Amino acid sequence: MKTIGIAAHSAEGGALCFLTACHAGAGHLGPHMHPEVVLSAIPMGLSMPGWEADDHNAVAQHLARGVRLVANAGADFYVCPDNTAHIVLEKIARDLPIPGLHIAQVVCREIAKHGWKRVGLLGTKWTMTGPVYERALSDHEMERLVPDESTRTKLNAAIFDELCQGRFEADTVTVFRRAIDDLRNQGAQCVILGCTEIPLIINDENSSLPVLDSTRLLARYAVAEALSDRSISAMSGWLLP
Repeated sequence: MKTIGIAAHSAEGGALCFLTACHAGAGHLGPHMHPEVVLSAIPMGLSMPGWEADDHNAVAQHLARGVRLVANAGADFYVCPDNTAHIVLEKIARDLPIPGLHIAQVVCREIAKHGWKRVGLLGTKWTMTGPVYERALSDHEMERLVPDESTRTKLNAAIFDELCQGRFEADTVTVFRRAIDDLRNQGAQCVILGCTEIPLIINDENSSLPVLDSTRLLARYAVAEALSDRSISAMSGWLLP
C-alpha cells in the first residue's frame, strides 16, 4: 500500500478529509484498518495575507512546506483538501517532491460518471470565479455556473468567518441552500461543494441539486490510489484520478 499525505490548509477541511480516508480504508480493509496517512497542517492564517493581496508566491511558500513535510514523513503522494489552494498548487506542482491528486479533476471524473454537463459551483470567491474549475470543467466539456456577485460575497464571508472556524449557523445553511436553488433555476444539473468545509452543512438531503462533495471524494480517491498497484512518478506533478 502507498502512504497518503494530507497537506491540510484549513483545519476543518483537513480533519474531514482525514476521517473520510480512514473510514473509506476500513470499508476496503476491515475494521480499524486503512492505508497509512501522514498529515501536515501549516496554519492557514499564514497564507491569508497572500490570498487577500493576490500574492500567490507568498501562499506557495506555505503550501509547498506542507507538501514537503508529508513527503519527508514518507507519503508517496499528497492530497490538499482545499479547492482554492489548487490555484497556487497548479503553478508549483512540478517543483514539489511528490505528485498530488488534483481535487477538481477528481470531482470532474465523478460528474462525468453521471453524464451531467451544466454544473453549479460554490466555494470561496477565488474558487467560484478562478481558473481551477473553469479549466477542469472545460476540459470535460462541462459548463460552469456560479452565483451572482452579491451571493458570492455572502458565501465567501460565511466560509472564512464561520465554517473554517467550526461555526455552523442555521441562517448560513439557508444562504447556501438558496444559492443552490438559484443555480438550479439557471439550469444546473448538480452542484460542486467546492470548498472543503461546505459539506459540513450541505448534503444531498438539504440540497435541491445532487451534490459533489469535493472533500470526501478526494479522500476516497486517495484511498483507491493508495490501494492500487500502479507506480508513481515523482516528476509527474499530478496523478490522473
